[in-house]
Amino acid sequence: MSTVTTTKPAPTAAGPASVAATHGEGRIGLRGNLRHIGALVRRNALQIKQDPESMFDVVFMPIIFTLLFVFVFGGAISGKGNQAAYVNYVVPGLMAMMGMNIAMGVGTGVNDDFKKGVMDRFRSMPIARSSVLIAKIVVELGRMMVAIAILLAVGFLLGLSIKGPVLGLFLAIGLSAVFGASLMWIFVLLGLTLKTPQAVQGMAMMVLMPLQFGSSIFAPPTTMPGWLQSFTDYNPLSNLADAARALINDAPVGNSVWVTLVWSLAITAVTMPLAVRKFRQKT
Repeated sequence: MSTVTTTKPAPTAAGPASVAATHGEGRIGLRGNLRHIGALVRRNALQIKQDPESMFDVVFMPIIFTLLFVFVFGGAISGKGNQAAYVNYVVPGLMAMMGMNIAMGVGTGVNDDFKKGVMDRFRSMPIARSSVLIAKIVVELGRMMVAIAILLAVGFLLGLSIKGPVLGLFLAIGLSAVFGASLMWIFVLLGLTLKTPQAVQGMAMMVLMPLQFGSSIFAPPTTMPGWLQSFTDYNPLSNLADAARALINDAPVGNSVWVTLVWSLAITAVTMPLAVRKFRQKT
């Protein structure tokens, strides 16, 4: 009587969980992907609820910037005692700036999550890698909407007036959100590439300062030297500020809306796949 001996294959480092984590994304349909994004958005929102101090920048930044620029620079630009006219100029521009400043926080947050091991736990789960980053963007867009709402509230208190249809205001907000989301992908990529949150913040400031102050956000480009006017003309923040300003003040928008949308789509098309790829490969 013979006996048959069966042997089980030796376990490998790539067990079922690892295989699911590696190949699961390809089997996840749109419905499942949306469900994962929703769950991660809820998780990130609950994290904000547990740490309300993380909303301080969203609450106080629009108040401080609006008061600072209206009362410090408004008289110099629009004439003493004529700050109300400057409010209608600067508040739409500050809507563009909100997206950039909040986008910077996305990069430092992603970098910090990797250092704490949070992202490693997400990568071990059978979920789409893109859903982790998209959920982060969605929550930050929510924070951006809160900042814009506070900005507009302060603006109305200082004399902001909507000279055109209310629809123009909502279109300006939507355009700011689209462009802000594209910027967030840049900073997500920086957060995944650079080693420390301090490095992300430092790099962000090097990018933000020239773009913000070399634009039409705070002052008309006509007062700038010729070489700076040329930079301002190609600055996407200028196009967004001009588009938001025209929509709110019922002025001709020209090509500023379409140029802003093209910038937004181009930035997202380049940086989003790179960020998702870097998220998969980051060690």
